[in-house]
Amino acid sequence: SCSFNCLYCYIRGSKYGTNLETSLSVKSNAIEVLDKQLANRAKKGEHGIIVLSSATDPYLQIEERYELTRQALEVILKHRFPVHIITKSDMIVRDLDLLHQIDQEAILPTDLQQTLGRGVIISFSFSTIDNKVGKIFEPGATPPSVRLETLKKVLAEGFLSGISMMPLLPFISDTTESLHNMFGTFRDCGADYALPATITLFGDGKADSKTLVLNAIRKHYPELEQRYINYFKDGTDMPAYYRNAFYKKMEELSKEYDLPNRILDAKKLKM
Repeated sequence: SCSFNCLYCYIRGSKYGTNLETSLSVKSNAIEVLDKQLANRAKKGEHGIIVLSSATDPYLQIEERYELTRQALEVILKHRFPVHIITKSDMIVRDLDLLHQIDQEAILPTDLQQTLGRGVIISFSFSTIDNKVGKIFEPGATPPSVRLETLKKVLAEGFLSGISMMPLLPFISDTTESLHNMFGTFRDCGADYALPATITLFGDGKADSKTLVLNAIRKHYPELEQRYINYFKDGTDMPAYYRNAFYKKMEELSKEYDLPNRILDAKKLKM
C-alpha cells in the first residue's frame, strides 16, 4: 500500500495487489530477509540490479520515521549490489551519501559492466509537471515542481538520473503542447533519459484505478469523460492505434530534445 495515492496506480484493482489509503503495513523484518537473500546471491555472484521500487514508492512519508529504505540501502551497499530507484519524492536527498558509495562499489552484472559502468540509477516519476494536475491525480505525492528541483540536485551530484514518464494522461499530459513542455523542461534540467509509457486502468470497484480516474475526469475534465469511457470500456489498455501513435511520437520527441528513451543510450554513459 502507498500513501501517495496516485489514482492511476496499476496496483489498484490489478492482479498485483491492493492500494490502501487509510493504513500502511510496515514490513518490520524486511531488512533481515533482504540481508539473507542478498548474502546468498552474492556468494553465487548474482549481482543483479535491485529496483526500489516498481510498485510502492520507496520514500513515502512514513519512511522519515522508520528509515526502512535507508536500512535497505545499507544492506545493498554491504553486499555490493547495484540499485535503480524510482520515486516521486524529494526525500531521496537524505540518502545521497549511501548512494554515492553504492555507485562506486556495486558489482554489476556481466552484461552491463561495459555499457552501464555505475551502480546507481535514479528515476523520478512524472505523469505531469503541472502542480494542479498532480494534485488531482497524485494527491499524496511530492509536487512535480519539487521533484524537478530534486532531479537537478541529484544530477549536480553526478548521478545517472532521468525521468519515468509513466503514465502520461490522455488529453491532459499527452497533448502536443504538454509533451513539448515536459521534454523541454526535462532537457533543461539536464535529465539523462526519459522513459514514456501509456496508461493502464484496472477494475470497477470503488477503490480501483479505472473508477478513481474516471471519477476525477468527471469532476475536473467533464469534456473528456466520454472519451475515457470509450477507451477503457473493453479493457485495461489504450487502443492499439493510440499506443502505436504514442510511441512513434515519443521517438520523435526523444530525437528533437536529445533525450534518450533508453537508459543505456544516455550520453553520460558514452563519455
